[in-house]
Amino acid sequence: MNHQQPAGIGKLFSIIALLEGLTWAGLLIGMLLKYTTKTTELGVTLFGPLHGIVFISYVVITVVAAVRLRWPLWATLLAMLAAVPPLVTIPMEIWFKHRGLLSNPAARQAALV
Repeated sequence: MNHQQPAGIGKLFSIIALLEGLTWAGLLIGMLLKYTTKTTELGVTLFGPLHGIVFISYVVITVVAAVRLRWPLWATLLAMLAAVPPLVTIPMEIWFKHRGLLSNPAARQAALV
């Protein structure tokens, strides 16, 4: 395990993963208010487009991080799949950080030696 703090693209991935999870939660709450309680559409109006932008950013940043940080295929696929169910990007990012996947590949290799 490598507990090195991410920098550069790893740090950006961490931020976007958190935002993806939070905007997903905001959209779900907005849909609850709009369709179940029928009290307001504000949550969907606000979080719908916001989540869309963050989701697309997450996909792009995931591809860039996978290439630059030399993730194995399983990690790249897992990161992509984590964006589908609500809030999964948050624990997945924490797990990636603990595994050292958000650190520079050279630093990961040095930690293994």
